[in-house]
Amino acid sequence: MIAVEEYEQALEAAGELSPDIVDSIVDIHGSRGIRAIEAVGERRVKDYRDFTVVVGHTDEYVIEDGACTCDDSRYNLERDDPSQRCWHELAVEIATRINAVDHHDMYYSEVREFL
Repeated sequence: MIAVEEYEQALEAAGELSPDIVDSIVDIHGSRGIRAIEAVGERRVKDYRDFTVVVGHTDEYVIEDGACTCDDSRYNLERDDPSQRCWHELAVEIATRINAVDHHDMYYSEVREFL
């Protein structure tokens, strides 16, 4: 099995999600990897002046300093293990490496006012 660092380097070098890289992400992260790849493909990774946000189907999740506000990240995953990341964190990592982040020149709090 390919290590997390290896697929991250492959993503940066390729600048895109190749079938081999997708397979590696799914092998390591399972359904979380699948959901992350779907979010990236649907451009649901949003970068604001203050936070990066991943838009889920029922809520939005703030990613700050590599940590997510979701319950999965807080309660189910071992922070010291790079193979254990919630799908929101994975989506940010993937989108950043392949330049697929949707950038907004505003603060997230400004967006929340409209929701």
